[in-house]
Amino acid sequence: METSNLKNFEKLLGTWKLSGDASGTIRYEFLEGRAFLIQHIDLEYAGRRIKGQEIIGRIHRLEEEPSQDVVSRFYSYFDGLTLDYVYQMEGNRLTIWFGTKDSGNFMTSDYNADGQGFAGAWQWPGGGYSFRGARIS
Repeated sequence: METSNLKNFEKLLGTWKLSGDASGTIRYEFLEGRAFLIQHIDLEYAGRRIKGQEIIGRIHRLEEEPSQDVVSRFYSYFDGLTLDYVYQMEGNRLTIWFGTKDSGNFMTSDYNADGQGFAGAWQWPGGGYSFRGARIS
């Protein structure tokens, strides 16, 4: 497996306008070499502004094979938080787990067949929120 094998995630590329319980914009692009995606995040949720960047890819240590899982780290500009996630794309469904795969804190979103929109929700014990996304570029 090549480190750059993120082909399943190409449908994320571009800028998306989010609405619903969380609103704002997110933008995904490949970094040079296509081994990593970067997500630029500028959202509001529950009266709180969330802005930062997330680097998404496989863990690939020296002289080891790349990880099977696609993982990420989010860097939050305003509070300095660094948060880890696991990404999975199966068909038109994106699942993101907070922390570790199969944790009770996760997001699922389903992309339209035309690739121009999605609907999703974050869920965790005792809470969650829903949102929609529309491609703007």
